[in-house]
Amino acid sequence: MKVKPKERIILGIDPGTTITGYGVIRDTGSGPELITIGSIDLSKFGDHYIKLKHIFDRTAGIIDEYHPDELAIEAPFYGKNVQSMLKLGRAQGAAIAAALSRSVPIYEYAPRKIKMSITGRGAASKEQVAAMLMNILKFRESAMKLDATDGLAAALCHFYQSAKPCSGTKITSWKQFVNKNPERIK
Repeated sequence: MKVKPKERIILGIDPGTTITGYGVIRDTGSGPELITIGSIDLSKFGDHYIKLKHIFDRTAGIIDEYHPDELAIEAPFYGKNVQSMLKLGRAQGAAIAAALSRSVPIYEYAPRKIKMSITGRGAASKEQVAAMLMNILKFRESAMKLDATDGLAAALCHFYQSAKPCSGTKITSWKQFVNKNPERIK
């Protein structure tokens, strides 16, 4: 008897201080399905701390609406401007705090890891990532912000990473594999 895997919902977030992108996918065991994609526009807020509050509130609202089982978030990357990195880290922290307030497990991925898992190239452009996502998840959206597809890419990256049968643990023998994956043995 084949055991059907439990359905899970993954929320992906690309934190930003002007636009925070997000995407929600469903894993039914037969592949990922797009639930929603969008962005949180923060450009109308002048105060950085108000932006952080808005990121927290909107992320908590998305969690309350879609009930994700896991949150995948893009890690801030080190750039030339330390102040920008600090602000991005705070934006990430606001989204993480919202997930923690709802007891949603958090997984963090480097931007290169996300791009690599979606396109096969760690240096892929935002446009290449968006085009690949539209192809994989079968959707079309001409007016979509690239930050939204970056959030969706974080969710799909987590789907791919967590779907690996041996992720997290190095298996060195068939016996270990069988013990770790009894549902795969017929």
